[in-house]
Amino acid sequence: MNALLLYPEFPETFWSFKHALRFIHKRAALPPLGLLTVAAMLPRDWNLRLVDMNVQKLKDADLRWADMIFVSAMIAQRASVNETLARCSALGKPIVAGGPLFTSDQDGFPEVTHFILNEAELTLAPFLADLAAGKALRVYASAAFADVHATPRPRWELARLSCYSSMSVQYSRGCPFDCEFCDVTAKFGHLPRTKTAAQVLAELADLRHCGWKGPVFFVDDNLIGNKRTLKLELLPALTAWQRANGRKFPFYTEASINLADDSVLMEQMAEAGFDTVFVGIETPDAAALAECNKRQNQGRDLVADVKRIQRAGLQVQGGFIVGFDSDLPSIFQRQIDFIQQSGVVTAMVGILNALPGTRLHARLDREGRLLHDTSGNNSDGSLNFTPTMPAQQLLDGYREVLRRIYSPHPYYQRVRTFLREYKRPKITAPVEWRHLLALLLSSVRLGVIGRERFEYWGLLAWTAAHRPRLIQLAVTFAIYGHHFRKCCAALQVT
Repeated sequence: MNALLLYPEFPETFWSFKHALRFIHKRAALPPLGLLTVAAMLPRDWNLRLVDMNVQKLKDADLRWADMIFVSAMIAQRASVNETLARCSALGKPIVAGGPLFTSDQDGFPEVTHFILNEAELTLAPFLADLAAGKALRVYASAAFADVHATPRPRWELARLSCYSSMSVQYSRGCPFDCEFCDVTAKFGHLPRTKTAAQVLAELADLRHCGWKGPVFFVDDNLIGNKRTLKLELLPALTAWQRANGRKFPFYTEASINLADDSVLMEQMAEAGFDTVFVGIETPDAAALAECNKRQNQGRDLVADVKRIQRAGLQVQGGFIVGFDSDLPSIFQRQIDFIQQSGVVTAMVGILNALPGTRLHARLDREGRLLHDTSGNNSDGSLNFTPTMPAQQLLDGYREVLRRIYSPHPYYQRVRTFLREYKRPKITAPVEWRHLLALLLSSVRLGVIGRERFEYWGLLAWTAAHRPRLIQLAVTFAIYGHHFRKCCAALQVT
């Protein structure tokens, strides 16, 4: 069997870092970890080929080579999925589809021959058995949760690793919290399931064997969901592994804000090599936090929490949302003030969207307020439900937030606010030619041509004087700002 693994293209998004990656000659931020893991579950006598359309073009020759095509996608990739499925179908190729997009919608993809839904550890093997017996069904689904101890290591040799800025591993699935707008618990449950430390180390060893030298993203939706196992097993093992191997990987991940309550855990994470965490802060408004059941954020001094994490050596990337039913017009200025005061440089501000399978989606459906399917991209300025605030006022306020936080002066000011607090990470990636290239290109593109040239050189001079060991990070932030302003321009935010 010749099996082609296809990963459709993402649109330009906040997290694509499309405009930033050009400075280091990379094509995508992350590889398709799900597909590479599925590849390890397929029969060993199959011939496999991966085409990630974010780093290479899909050629007709690839499609003609394939006996069967496996497609995985997230909701934000829908436009590319439709185009890709049409090409596959035109050549009469059987299509096997899985991933978040297809789990939430099968009716919209009549071209698909077989759906492998939910967690592949449970649904792929029955499909393969039926396929071998010549009686494969159209849909394979399971309401159970997989034992991740049985999850195989990804087939990294199928990917063009040099095209990506980071690699990825997964330690756990599930989250103990129950935010109304989040689909994580609907897909993976409330009880975090963790791999063994040995499994994670084996995946890192594979990456090292493949020659990887850069950052690694732990893609867990909440790495600290099972704090006991994390503190007693994984983090000590990661620390020992990093020390035993000359090549030290910087790690980054996602975590809930209660990370700020555990100084021991933060120190352990920093010792293991973590230098960045994405935190769902969402909103400084107490009523909105109660509305969406973000109980882990309620009753806290969120600015102080962020700064405590920063001082532990962990950069906080923040998620923020406007459009809750309880939001008043003052929310836009409050979001701006919070972001600037906390020094959250990478602030993903989005409009609330109702994702399929969430309690928010079910509630809005009952209330007759759903308008259409979500784009899967909460920072594209689209609304898929009728808000309580007039829609135009919400959209205008959202654009104003983006304009105010990503215009050069407030953005560079926020970078300095962060750098004053940040404790230098214990592990940093070695300086490579691409970092020097980024410095050269940014000094021309941003420091000479860009409208932020005075802010750019001011930041570098300030960093050289006050935090010289963080100069590479300052350059990175300057490049990120360029990307974020490009994304804002797509929303007509100038």
